[in-house]
Amino acid sequence: MINGRKNSLKQLSLPILLVSLLLLTMNMHGNYSAATGFGISLTGFQDTTKPRTDTIPNKTDTIPAVRDSASIRSKDSAAIKSDTFDVKMSKDSLDAPVHYAASDSIVMDVPSKKVILYSKANVKYKDMDLTADSIEMDQQKNEVVATFRRDSAGNIIGRPKMIQADTKMDADLMRFNTKTQKGITQSTITAQGEMFVQGEKIKKISPTEYFAARGIITTCNLDTPHFAFRTPKMKMVSQKLAVTGPIHPEFEGVPVPIYLPFGFFPLSQGRHSGLLPPQFTASDQFGLGLEGLGYYKVLNDYFDVILRTNIYSYGGWAAFVTPSYRKRYRYNGSMNLAYQSTRILSNDAKQEFTTAQTFNISWSHTVDSRARPGQTFSANVNAGSSKYNQYVTNNPMRNVQNNLNSSITYSKTWGTRYNLTASANHNQNNNEPALINMNLPNVAFTVNTFYPFARKELIGESKWYEKLGVGLNTNVANQISIYEKDFSLSKLIDTMQWGAQHNIPIQLSLPSLGPLQVSPGISYQEKWYSRKFRRNWNKLTNRMDTSIQKGFYTARDLSFSLGLSTAIFGKFENFGPNSPITAIRHVIRPTFSISYKPDMAAKDYYTMQVDSTGKNFYRFSYYDGTIFGPFGEGQFGGISFGLDNNIEAKVRSKKDTTDGGIKKIRLIDGFGFNGGYNFLADSFKLSTISLYFRSTLFEKINITAGANLDPYKVNDRGYRINEYAWKGGRFSPGRITNGNIAVSTSFQSKPKDDKKAKEKEDQFNNNNLPPMTPEEQMEQMNYTQQHAAEFADFNIPWSLNISYSFSFSRNFKADYSGFETKTNSNMSLNGDFNLTPKWKMGMNTYYDFNTSAIQMFTMFISREMHCWQLSINVTPVGPIRTFNFTINPKSGILRDLKVNRTRYFYGQ
Repeated sequence: MINGRKNSLKQLSLPILLVSLLLLTMNMHGNYSAATGFGISLTGFQDTTKPRTDTIPNKTDTIPAVRDSASIRSKDSAAIKSDTFDVKMSKDSLDAPVHYAASDSIVMDVPSKKVILYSKANVKYKDMDLTADSIEMDQQKNEVVATFRRDSAGNIIGRPKMIQADTKMDADLMRFNTKTQKGITQSTITAQGEMFVQGEKIKKISPTEYFAARGIITTCNLDTPHFAFRTPKMKMVSQKLAVTGPIHPEFEGVPVPIYLPFGFFPLSQGRHSGLLPPQFTASDQFGLGLEGLGYYKVLNDYFDVILRTNIYSYGGWAAFVTPSYRKRYRYNGSMNLAYQSTRILSNDAKQEFTTAQTFNISWSHTVDSRARPGQTFSANVNAGSSKYNQYVTNNPMRNVQNNLNSSITYSKTWGTRYNLTASANHNQNNNEPALINMNLPNVAFTVNTFYPFARKELIGESKWYEKLGVGLNTNVANQISIYEKDFSLSKLIDTMQWGAQHNIPIQLSLPSLGPLQVSPGISYQEKWYSRKFRRNWNKLTNRMDTSIQKGFYTARDLSFSLGLSTAIFGKFENFGPNSPITAIRHVIRPTFSISYKPDMAAKDYYTMQVDSTGKNFYRFSYYDGTIFGPFGEGQFGGISFGLDNNIEAKVRSKKDTTDGGIKKIRLIDGFGFNGGYNFLADSFKLSTISLYFRSTLFEKINITAGANLDPYKVNDRGYRINEYAWKGGRFSPGRITNGNIAVSTSFQSKPKDDKKAKEKEDQFNNNNLPPMTPEEQMEQMNYTQQHAAEFADFNIPWSLNISYSFSFSRNFKADYSGFETKTNSNMSLNGDFNLTPKWKMGMNTYYDFNTSAIQMFTMFISREMHCWQLSINVTPVGPIRTFNFTINPKSGILRDLKVNRTRYFYGQ
């Protein structure tokens, strides 16, 4: 008998299990931070319960295990025999890899096929990304459970968060089935576009459908929202809609006694058709009204349209049709067709109501430059009745807009030499009497300067004649001017005139003569006219009579010139070591040219008496009032001169330490004068002197100014006489006949948060939108005023913008009896400041010094309420005075859920 130790199955199972666990975990990292595939090691690659059968007995199998079939040649047979076996996947295998990680530990329970991740656990499966403090994965049940934990102070750590497709979800507990894509969560918050949905329990029954019990819907992104809609049950279709049972609103957790039998909330993103709710208004002139009632219709991916209407109890109404279209990388545009039937209480005791029918058409179109290289097309149309803007309600900026402008332009370029531009322009002055000017079509053809004698292949230095350049500029225009009250087809034809202008510049580039640049040139111009304009003094009526003669007329002009230019630099650096200024630099750029122009326009001028005294005469041209105007009469043989200056300084900067702390600033951007002297003229040899000045003081104050200086005296009626102003015993450089100056500046406080200010600036700079037209800017400004709280920047405690302009000119009186000086002066002011960190107040005003009155004044007060906004807009001065109070959510989905009170009245 052999005595040996008995080995039982229980004693052998422990080492076998340890070895198996070692083999399974040998490839894992110590910190468990790397993402690892889950499923292969636990399920095995094949079914090991059945032995593999070798089709070649007593032979060594050299086939790799990863092959399903292989071919080998037997030593005793030339036949090819296949070694095949089936690979069967386990029923509990996953159909995609699972990546998981944890910062603390990973526990793997092999018998129950569970993996538990602790601390900052993360699991990624298909499009699901789940993070939590702890996650348990059960492969047998295909279930994932995520939970949080609390620290010693009771704070939540690692609240489960899941992102799947377009759905984001936070919950206290998440239970998810990887096979059926179903799950249940507790105390859940999920984001659906701008909406936030909270539910005590939410059950997911499909990838896009959810049911919630005891839920709330809000647009406030706080865990405890400022406002919400509470419901006992709800169904959601992700990114589409949410339908609830009985629902009621609550504010700050306090229920509002307003109950609805059901609720419907759209969650879809992008464009979708629907009704546009109106706004209730009340006015002493218009009566009670509903404004903005309409419908938005999406026709296709490229086209949509908005239909709106305003209805008032006194019988007035307005309708608006606004289609818009867009195609990426091709074009985009919008149109607005508006019609107003106005009926307001009259200030005239003879009639009860004042009625008017007005219309307006606006169109904006832009073509992407990448659509057709070498071709561009743009349109900006704004036309309509002269009284239209006066009857637009609740828009003080538009009520004082008296000019309407339109432009449609098409251009095509051939290579780098030829360019064709066709345009149609419209200008309308709505002051009484309203004048309409239309230019259509205008055609411009340009040939850029080319060198006909230059060699195609340059070898050696160029000859002087090879630098001879020739160009061409041709403009053809058609103009119609008519008063609105006379608008008719016959009047249009009668006032229509056309004209053309051709210019052929010839230039020659000569080598520099040291610091001097020499530029000779020849210019030939020709103009075509469709009418002559003749003035005659009527001795019977003692007034000027005018007559028009239609036909085809031409005029020509020729000039020769030789120009010299250079630049002179000066610097002053003798400042003390403690002076904030280190250097001042002055650059002078004088220009001088000699030119000759024969008198080819003498036949186009005549002398006519202009008053009843018979002593005052004036030279007129037959082509005054034409599109391109007449050429100047008289021959010119003389000089033209000019002097341009700019001044810069280098200062020591305490903040900017780059370049040794030295910063360059501009003191004066430019100032100087231009003029000429004609040696061949029999009188008035010295031309008027053009003066200009421009500067940006302290990098804050922008100043531009200009004036014309006439060096000759005038008689008692204001007509020039051939005598210099400085003759006669007193020195005078001359008379300023017209001038202008504009000053603007803006100030604002330092941002409270520089990071937020930088992000806002970057967002604005990176917004690659096409430039807005003036009308679009006006509409955006109006929207900003109506929703001031939405645009109020509380990060800037205060800001102030000021601009002032002044201009004057001397013109003929209407009866030609002399001259009169007309001035125009106005100032605009706008700004805002924070009353408190959450209250902001602002204003915008326009003051006309000619009338000594404020033409427009508006002010607003806004309140930052996190997810809500409050704004109060008041216009106490203007054609239409308004008061508007609005409180509504910031979210675009619930913006029409607002409290609004608007009052306005029209001042005639």
